[in-house]
Amino acid sequence: MRIFFATDIHGSDVCWRKFLNAGAFHKADVLVMGGDMTGKAMVPIVSNGGTWELTLQGQRQVVTSEDELAAMEKRISDRGYYPVRLARDEVDAWSADPALVDARFKQEMLQSVERWMAIADDKLRGKGIRCVVSPANDDMFEIDPLIEAAELVDLGESNAIALDGFTLVSTGWANPTPWNTFRELPEDELRARIDGLVGEVQDPRKAIFNFHAPPYGSNLDSAPKLDEEMNYVAGGQALVPVGSRAVRDAIVAYGPVLSLHGHIHEGRGAVKIGRTLAVNPGSTYEDGVLQAAIVDLDAKKGEVKRYLLING
Repeated sequence: MRIFFATDIHGSDVCWRKFLNAGAFHKADVLVMGGDMTGKAMVPIVSNGGTWELTLQGQRQVVTSEDELAAMEKRISDRGYYPVRLARDEVDAWSADPALVDARFKQEMLQSVERWMAIADDKLRGKGIRCVVSPANDDMFEIDPLIEAAELVDLGESNAIALDGFTLVSTGWANPTPWNTFRELPEDELRARIDGLVGEVQDPRKAIFNFHAPPYGSNLDSAPKLDEEMNYVAGGQALVPVGSRAVRDAIVAYGPVLSLHGHIHEGRGAVKIGRTLAVNPGSTYEDGVLQAAIVDLDAKKGEVKRYLLING
């Protein structure tokens, strides 16, 4: 069985399409999206009566035609942001009432996920490829039923999914972060959640963990150190482990054949923890590049045959 695993695409349209296309291209049996799939921000595009004005990556830009505007909206979507066309009076209303901004952001996010699920159903139809999507700490809970409603996509969160002699168990909940995101738990509660999931697996050694948080101290969790004011220390060159001790302890206790992680974009790599191969493919979604892991598993022997980290 061949698994194609990617994660942390944060709303990038081009990365989602690459993920779906990768199944047939790489002859994968299963596609697994490890979470943090939604975008982090909107880009307002303000109408000025025949032209449009926006700021992208700190640079003000003026667009003068519908063709240019469509190309700009694609560029914004591919980078993981939500392009939003606004009239000048709407901009003023947003400035006066932040609740309007929050409501529109939620609307754009949910519409994007619903559109992505429709794209998945279209692209995967007749291919015989399983697709599992598991939201993570940056993803609001309202997207879960949209994923579950898709015809050809399985919701990973809290489900045990049988895959050719193995069992995939997934959770996007993570240990606490400085940003107080949607799905965070103290380490003891995260471990209890993991134990509950693994309790549904007949043979944990033939389990595949899809846990968004990487194991603590594994080098898959090395992130830039931040000071008390949330600024990078040493220009981002000082790295510290920020992964989950609960996840690491669970890997040691259960010895799954494979453990898939994300969360820390800089933590690209693969390590052995006991008998378990743990993988974090990393993320460079803002560049439109999909980082991923291809893992071949031997169902009879219950082991990983080979793996490869790729960019595309």
